[in-house]
Amino acid sequence: MGGHGHGHGLGVPYTVPSPDIYKVEDVPELLRVKEKLAAKGLKDPWLRNEVWRYTALPGTPFSRAFRGFTRGAILGIPAFLITIGVEQALGISYEPEHDDHH
Repeated sequence: MGGHGHGHGLGVPYTVPSPDIYKVEDVPELLRVKEKLAAKGLKDPWLRNEVWRYTALPGTPFSRAFRGFTRGAILGIPAFLITIGVEQALGISYEPEHDDHH
């Protein structure tokens, strides 16, 4: 049912990794969470699902956020400045024209 090219042998360029490769013990932040929960007699069976966030994404959360906000700046800022320069050179104005009609 469905189709849409989803399935085995249909040119899928990746394989799903085994969940056993993600270990809470490999991430100090999550290990602290696990220990704090254990101190209260609690356990989070889904904590392992968060390991990829700390191992697959490079850098600190701040550096990832900074990179995300500035990703297009290398092309965007010069494009913006060129647009302003062209508009000034051609005399393009977006202000409403004022006639003597009120």
